[in-house]
Amino acid sequence: MLRIAIVGGGVGGLAAAVGLRGIGAEVQVFEQSRRYGRVGADVNLTPNAVHALDRLGLGDSLRQSCARPTHRISRMWDTGAETSRLPMSRAAEERYGAPQLTLHRADLLAALEALLPPGTIRFDTKIMALDPDTATLTLNTGEALSFDAIIGADGIHSIVRNTLFGPDAPKFTGLVSWRGVFPRERAPDQPDLDAFTKWWGPGPDRQIVTFPLTHGREIFVFATHHQEGWAEEGWTLPGDLEELRSHYADFHPEARALLGALDSVTRSALHVREPMPAWSKGRITLLGDAAHPMVPFMAQGACMAIEDGVLLTRALDGAAPGDVATLLARYEAARIPRTSEVQRASLANDWLKTQGNADWVYGYQAWSAPL
Repeated sequence: MLRIAIVGGGVGGLAAAVGLRGIGAEVQVFEQSRRYGRVGADVNLTPNAVHALDRLGLGDSLRQSCARPTHRISRMWDTGAETSRLPMSRAAEERYGAPQLTLHRADLLAALEALLPPGTIRFDTKIMALDPDTATLTLNTGEALSFDAIIGADGIHSIVRNTLFGPDAPKFTGLVSWRGVFPRERAPDQPDLDAFTKWWGPGPDRQIVTFPLTHGREIFVFATHHQEGWAEEGWTLPGDLEELRSHYADFHPEARALLGALDSVTRSALHVREPMPAWSKGRITLLGDAAHPMVPFMAQGACMAIEDGVLLTRALDGAAPGDVATLLARYEAARIPRTSEVQRASLANDWLKTQGNADWVYGYQAWSAPL
């Protein structure tokens, strides 16, 4: 039985924990927050991620709180003309083996946590030091714990990544993102509220994205525009609604109506990193945003982390402690080409602007992809 530590209890970390316990590993998750709350607003799970989660045992619980977008639609900012319409829901299920699901991040975390025995997640626990040579973690409690493998799933400010490879230098994209949610009844006459819709603005910086949450009772809104002067990555602040609306005053009336339905928003800066050439050293590796942070223009951040968790599980299935370093290198080699391609495509921000083939993203099946 492998003893595995997962640093970070986000979506990717918990998906890996569920998978690794399923192959008989003893797993401990170290999460610095005191508990899970309704932090953040949304997770957009495209078919590649839903297929992976279904095999982890989340199928029924996911569908209890989610919405199923009917289509993925692109519209032009000024005329409202559609430039692409991709059927999802039942059509995606038939084509890819799973639909697209959209839900609150807290609901996804709760579904994953419910599959883990009590005590698997140690909340309010920070990693103070990591010894790569011995795979030992020193905690804020003073404990020093050694493991057969350590997985850094601790996000964009990853302590594990910085220990293995040194501090990095994320680059501010010049884009600010806004997020908000409104009840569906505030925009009763809007078309396609049950679809994932992206309004493409002039140039690559301005856009508005909407999709349903909680069985369609709520609508999530995401918008970006250019703004200089942000310094700290991951900095989320309350946003000013009038300021947000002013940036889209020239958009189509239906797009402006979506912003008009909001009563509060948050804003944050978007940063980018170049893909890493390696994630692992010895018995320690990375997963999710710690390994491949990406801008959200393809909605693949959480999806890639879920895929990581499945491939990691498959790589370590049946492993003895002495095999771990070799198998982590195999996991890394299987994942880096795909996540790097998605990182670059996300930054290019032209994914399905016009009618195209989504199979290379949505059709990936983590449980059978080559290792």
